[in-house]
Amino acid sequence: QVQLVESGGGLVQAGGSLRLSCAASGRTFNNYGMGWFRQAPGKEREFVAAISGLGVTIFYTDSVKGRFTISRDNAKNTLYLQMSSLKPEDTGVYYCAATRTRSPSRLKSDYDYWGQGTQVTVSS
Repeated sequence: QVQLVESGGGLVQAGGSLRLSCAASGRTFNNYGMGWFRQAPGKEREFVAAISGLGVTIFYTDSVKGRFTISRDNAKNTLYLQMSSLKPEDTGVYYCAATRTRSPSRLKSDYDYWGQGTQVTVSS
């Protein structure tokens, strides 16, 4: 079992930055591929970024490339999402997720554990 707790969300103006964190329980954090997803009001949850267990493989959805950076600190059991040049369309609840394989994935169905989410609101 892995428990995930997100933090770092908030209200920010367009062009601003936020750093999200996801604290994970357990002693085998580096065995899990990790991902960030987001869900805007009235829309489906969508993939944002993912990282492999050892941080070697990373990928992003096209709309955040060059603006967001996913990273992890396995010694601290923590996943991060640094978000810069934020846009109003980045608004939503951001969730971190863990998959029992070290390989990351863009698919929600590949993830076994989810956090409760943290709200990010970008004003224009």
